[in-house]
Amino acid sequence: MLKIENIDSFYGSIQALFGMTLECEEGKLTTLLGRNGMGKTTTVKSIIGKVSVTHGQISFRGEPIIGIPTYDIIRKGIGLVPEGRHIFPNLSVKENLIATANKNSDQATEWTVDQVVEFFPALGDRLNHMGNQLSGGEQQMLAIGRALMLNPQMLILDEATEGLAPLVRQEIWNRLAEIKQLGITILLIDKNIDEFIEISDYHYIIEKGQQVWAGSSTELVDDADLKARYLGI
Repeated sequence: MLKIENIDSFYGSIQALFGMTLECEEGKLTTLLGRNGMGKTTTVKSIIGKVSVTHGQISFRGEPIIGIPTYDIIRKGIGLVPEGRHIFPNLSVKENLIATANKNSDQATEWTVDQVVEFFPALGDRLNHMGNQLSGGEQQMLAIGRALMLNPQMLILDEATEGLAPLVRQEIWNRLAEIKQLGITILLIDKNIDEFIEISDYHYIIEKGQQVWAGSSTELVDDADLKARYLGI
């Protein structure tokens, strides 16, 4: 579904990624792990065309996407839930959901506001509330719902449950498991390994802008030294 091959990425003259490689298999949940400041968000921004990639290749569904405008990359089937959520504070929940909805997707069925509310019942009583009136958990549900309204083939979640209460985190994990069952490919960045390990398939660890490890959930769980060295746990 998504393939990153040996990319170098820059913020101006400052190089942030060095030969970064990652692959997301269709219908699977892949994670990108690492300490703060190691290049996880830069990898996401490289995928969606927000930073300069000067070497290597990124392809989505077999098609090269480097150099394509961000809005065109999103229209090709990538739904982004960014770090910090970035919902529209002065739009209602309903307006947030429909503002960027994609009605020209390749999906056989399209996500609607009613389906998102069924998926996240907490949003049902909040449809007419402004985005800045929601709790952190509700904002994250809204950010995921807004991404689903793009009818994507793939979801990318940057810090999926950061700062959320345990019960809210569990609801997010439950919903992501359901999204995966629908056949949507997921790339996940998060720190709560013990909570998402059961629904994930494959993992990459990034250190100083480079991929330093890749492996299965079993390999990650069983390697305490690896987690201590690169993840601080």
